[in-house]
Amino acid sequence: MEKTTVTLQDVREAAERIRPYIRHTPLLRERSMDKILGCQAYLKPEMLQIVGAFKLRGALNKILSLTPDERKRGIITSSSGNHGQACAFVGQMLDIHTTVVIPEDAPAIKIENARAMGAEVIVWKRKYVERMKKVREEMAEHGYILVHPYEDYMVIAGQGTIGLEIMEDLPDVDTVLVPIGGGGLISGISTAIKESKPNVRVIGVQAAACGAYFASRQKGYPTEVTPRPTVADGLTAVRVSEFTYPIIEKYVDDIVAAEEEDIKEAVRVVARDAKLVAEPSACVGIAALASGKVKRRPDEKVCAVLTAGNWDINLIGKLLKGELVEGILV
Repeated sequence: MEKTTVTLQDVREAAERIRPYIRHTPLLRERSMDKILGCQAYLKPEMLQIVGAFKLRGALNKILSLTPDERKRGIITSSSGNHGQACAFVGQMLDIHTTVVIPEDAPAIKIENARAMGAEVIVWKRKYVERMKKVREEMAEHGYILVHPYEDYMVIAGQGTIGLEIMEDLPDVDTVLVPIGGGGLISGISTAIKESKPNVRVIGVQAAACGAYFASRQKGYPTEVTPRPTVADGLTAVRVSEFTYPIIEKYVDDIVAAEEEDIKEAVRVVARDAKLVAEPSACVGIAALASGKVKRRPDEKVCAVLTAGNWDINLIGKLLKGELVEGILV
């Protein structure tokens, strides 16, 4: 029977499946950030995960579940970068041919890392629909198995293991902030948290320049947005996904949008106070807190998920110095 959603049991099974291959990333108490964020600040730094991003969790859970025959056929994905790297890593580890279709304007480090891990990288157009069209063509020609970055319940369950780790390390957490791109991460985390501790608040954060889930929550129905350039290149979904939207509507308490300058400042705050190199997409939760987009109390224990740290180091250097850094247009 085909699955139609993800459950807490799915997330728990994913945790057992991927445990030998991932890092249980630490939960950091950052008192130096309390004043600027207006709460008791905690960080979940997934840039310390293997391959530098949370995406390894979902990719592992999906690929480890494939049959021997499916593994022989090879895998393919479309990715803005981090999921592609994760698939490349797992493919190399399990000796599975891996193809990654990646945007032509993705940070060079994401393209180079996928190639270095043995993946066949196809540099393609930025638009998601164009990349997925290319993926389907490759699947038809070669018989590859698709490992979608978020429209797959096995992938979503893998990402949800972050929620289990947060609750294990901070049982009395009050609020968890999660970036939203395609919605797979927050779908998994919110399922894990809400089906365990419904009183914990889960808040999604998008870049205001490309906030389809934010706009949909405001209007009360799925909607598409006209994007503007954003430095948060990993959060560029112009429409909601039929896989993740129902889960997000069921479990996510609120969705807010972070502005470009606030995201850039958040990168600086994370580097200065937490001594972590985070890509802009990872910092939208910090941006939302610091700019007052999220209501919170000074004694509230708030955990911001920092999703990744794979970005052009020279551009991060420019951000840290306050120099102009242009965003990309979806």
